[in-house]
Amino acid sequence: MSDEDNLEYRFQNLHEFVTVARQNLNRNNWDYLIGGSETETTLARNRMAIDAIGLRPRVLRDVSDVDCSKELFGKKLRLPVLCAPVGSLENFEPGGGATVAAATAAFGNGIILSSVSHPGLEKTAEASGNGFKIFQLYVRGDEAWVDDHVHRAAAAGYDAFCLTVDTDSYSRRERDIAKRHERRRVRPGDARIYQARFNWKDIERVKRISKLPVILKGIATHEDATIAVDHGVDCVYVSNHGGRQLDQGVGSLDVLPEVVEAVKGRAKIMIDGGFYRGTDIVKAIILGADAVACGRLYVYGLAAAGGPGVVRLFEILEDEVRICLSLLGVTGYAELDRSYIRQTRTVFHPHVHSVFPHLNLPKEHY
Repeated sequence: MSDEDNLEYRFQNLHEFVTVARQNLNRNNWDYLIGGSETETTLARNRMAIDAIGLRPRVLRDVSDVDCSKELFGKKLRLPVLCAPVGSLENFEPGGGATVAAATAAFGNGIILSSVSHPGLEKTAEASGNGFKIFQLYVRGDEAWVDDHVHRAAAAGYDAFCLTVDTDSYSRRERDIAKRHERRRVRPGDARIYQARFNWKDIERVKRISKLPVILKGIATHEDATIAVDHGVDCVYVSNHGGRQLDQGVGSLDVLPEVVEAVKGRAKIMIDGGFYRGTDIVKAIILGADAVACGRLYVYGLAAAGGPGVVRLFEILEDEVRICLSLLGVTGYAELDRSYIRQTRTVFHPHVHSVFPHLNLPKEHY
């Protein structure tokens, strides 16, 4: 096998996936992947929130056997990092969601499949086999339409059902608008009106009919987290859509503590928003997350080298988590508490790739 064919040789740092992904993608798909809404302030604050947390390591402990795995909804995940729901995955690799599902099953973590990614609910589940998988729905139809997707997800073997609740309006993605590139822009009579009408009564109905744990993605305040668990929601998913919806929002990790306080252990907690490194994952778990989802990161792996690229990316991320845990002086997440972190000053100006200082892309490609 040549070095070019050997993924372990080609990809030894996470930023190397970014470089190859940029080479493989056209400008429209690249901007869709890295961009946010309006001034991209929320996107930057996601990264700033993570960078403003410093780690406090302990030493002279036996860390010869570190376990990076964690359980979620009764299944053991090799790494508590899921592939966040990303629409139009087929634009980055022809197999789309099926390719990612097969890759996460091979690695041992899981996928949250977007309802607007091909090849769709059933075929992606088939590709996943017994792998961990969650189906995410944007509401584009009436009650019967939503209920049908709930039942189909259960029949297809998904482990949970996720509703995204922060997309009542489609945001202004100025990278697209500036190029006059239309991507699911809102039109009169658009089916998005169903999302805008969706409310807590619909959550009550979904909980009544669902045989699967129900997740709400897009919770950003302790008030809504409290309402969610009062409605029996099984998992509160802290997210600002990767900075792609409401601009001038708060970084996800800054929101997490108030959500943890509101939930009080009554539901699982997931989070996404700017998570790229092993240290990022550990910080989120210290602050109360049960699992972390990454979006852009795994798509870089997908666009760079398909399914094997996704597997290789998570291998590197797992190594980063293992190193972080061992250098903190723990052998697993259960040993962590807030004594291992403190607020600190940020170092890098936050932007979508500030976490990768060795990334060597021309400025016009950011």
